[in-house]
Amino acid sequence: MPSERITFPGHTGAELAARLDLPEGPPLATALFAHCFTCSKDIPAARRIAARLAAMGIAVLRFDFTGLGHSAGEFANAGFSSNVADLKAAAAYLASRGLAPQLLIGHSLGGAAAILAAPDLASVTAVVTLGAPYDPEHITHLIRDALPEIRQKGEAEVELDGRSFRITRSFIEDIQASKLDAALHRMKAALLVMHAPLDDVVGIDNATRIFLAKKHPKSFVTLDTADHMISRPEDAEYAAEVIAAWSSRYLGLHAPAAPTGTPEGIVRVTEAAPDGFLQDVQSGPDHHLLADEPLSVGGSNRGLSPYGLIAAGLGACTSMTIRMYARRKGWPLAGVSVDISHAKVHAEDAASGQPAQIDRFTRVLRLTGDLDEAQRAKLVEIADKCPVHRTLTHGAAVETTLAPAEG
Repeated sequence: MPSERITFPGHTGAELAARLDLPEGPPLATALFAHCFTCSKDIPAARRIAARLAAMGIAVLRFDFTGLGHSAGEFANAGFSSNVADLKAAAAYLASRGLAPQLLIGHSLGGAAAILAAPDLASVTAVVTLGAPYDPEHITHLIRDALPEIRQKGEAEVELDGRSFRITRSFIEDIQASKLDAALHRMKAALLVMHAPLDDVVGIDNATRIFLAKKHPKSFVTLDTADHMISRPEDAEYAAEVIAAWSSRYLGLHAPAAPTGTPEGIVRVTEAAPDGFLQDVQSGPDHHLLADEPLSVGGSNRGLSPYGLIAAGLGACTSMTIRMYARRKGWPLAGVSVDISHAKVHAEDAASGQPAQIDRFTRVLRLTGDLDEAQRAKLVEIADKCPVHRTLTHGAAVETTLAPAEG
């Protein structure tokens, strides 16, 4: 997926670092992602969700709040209200590019910021929160040991996740004054609340309170055993899948025109996990699946292997071809199933006479219904007429070109 590294002015005018993940072709919609307290735009959950939405045709802007990540400004001089203001500044930047956001996604404290910003952003039609607190002050329990010093001296150095942050009294006062009730009552956009029951940073009761305070349309989806950071790839993938499916209803997505000469569109395969082999496979805006390798060869076994996908194509094409023929003939075919297995076998190389390995797909047909032997034999013969079978047996040409380098 194309990705732009950009900067834009935040609420103070300081440059905020951002990444705009773009689909191939014109975006069908735009999403804006707000990260968690002291996190950055590059946390794994944000990257995974952005990649999934981009594969669906949705542009995603994820940025670092003032003083965090690669953004300029002083974190100590920022506060929760400034996060909300930065979020609105990000929306204004997108609007200046003709990409006004329709979808806000906020993780943890970023979810609370998304709720507060949404009613003031006319373009937003859907909001998603992930592990968000109902009361933003809830996050002060992360720094409770430093609160007495902050109140007494006006500030204190606090260590969070191995990094040092200067927290000021004004930050504490700002977050204590921030409430979500009014924004939830004003919000016209649809809301999806996602939360893990075992979240030990922001308890599940926060999700209940957010959900009850919002008028319909609203939805709740559990993240089951995920941790607060949604750090496991399978949990991030699940969240991404749900967000992609849920949001399409409220974003009014429509399939783009297929490129000239490819009436079935484009199949795009994108690496989903650079530390393994997991791949996103997207066919146009509507169809998505995963490809992977087994655990035995270093994969995570979360999708069909490449050869498994070929076998699936052969099996599906075979079944469809048989059904089409039987339907045309009016034969009583009740059901079709096809078992495909793949193996490398030895064969004599015709040119050299030396042993060589070739691929063999073994196909077993199961045909049910009141068919006579002649009909069954004919349907077995028809199986060899399926287009994928012909491609595999006759060969195909593959042309490869290199896309322009991404910025």
